[in-house]
Amino acid sequence: MATLRQLEYLVTVVDTGSFTQAAEQLHVTQPALSHQIRALESSLGGPLLERLPRAIRPTPMGRAVLPHARAALAEARRLHTAARRTADLEGGELEVATVYSVSLGILPPVLRAWRRQHPGVRIRLREFAHADRLQAAMAAGEADLAVGPSPAGWEGPIRDLGIEEFVIVLPGDDPLAGEPPGPLALAELADRAWVRYAPANGLADILDQACHEAGFAPGTAVHAEQTSAAPLLAAAGLGPALVPANIVPPDFDGLLRPPDPPIRRTLTAYTRTRPDLLTTAFADLLASQACVVPPHIQALAAAHDSAPSH
Repeated sequence: MATLRQLEYLVTVVDTGSFTQAAEQLHVTQPALSHQIRALESSLGGPLLERLPRAIRPTPMGRAVLPHARAALAEARRLHTAARRTADLEGGELEVATVYSVSLGILPPVLRAWRRQHPGVRIRLREFAHADRLQAAMAAGEADLAVGPSPAGWEGPIRDLGIEEFVIVLPGDDPLAGEPPGPLALAELADRAWVRYAPANGLADILDQACHEAGFAPGTAVHAEQTSAAPLLAAAGLGPALVPANIVPPDFDGLLRPPDPPIRRTLTAYTRTRPDLLTTAFADLLASQACVVPPHIQALAAAHDSAPSH
């Protein structure tokens, strides 16, 4: 198998037309250079250079090999340039995997800040409906970094980003709007038909488990295929919805109530092995910029801690 060093030696000999000049340019001895050329010829199965009295001329095989040798050396230079640019956070591509709700509520401002700081580094985003599918994809090597709920039994590095709050969404004119703000027991909504998530969506499991612990199975007004649709459908009056609080914008016109007891989950960033410089830089920015509990939701959380439950 030809090595890059052997290909470099071949190209240099042809370009200089001399073993002596090539050896000087490559900073090797002439016997070492000749040995590598012979090894390359042996590997490829024939002579590559014709040694004339005053020149070196490539053989037909040599002329056939030269374009490929030059291309391989050029590709190697590009490889080193790409690696250097990536290490300097000037280029490259980072593959980030996440769940739908995180891509809606957490990542947009982080990606905006990343683009400002590192415009030459591309981000490829992969989204999954369920945290289990996210974890499986990450284990299979489909991304450099996963952002989502804390993975069960994960053996690689994990970085906590914060505790995510869930809220109940109701229409602005709901009868409960006239009551004092504060936590709302899910059992008070047991007779309602709910905006539920499609079964493949991991948020469906969270709603079902919370309702089970409250002593009822939620009825179904509609199944939302898209996570972003759930709060909009609830605000439109189709039924209550349980949503991650960070996907609800500050100017949302629906009624938001914290559930009692609170429903929370830890969000993390995790990798298979010790992350490289590019992945580490993104994780650092994520930890500093990710708004897991937005300010308008922190007020609701404070209301839960201070107000009596229904």
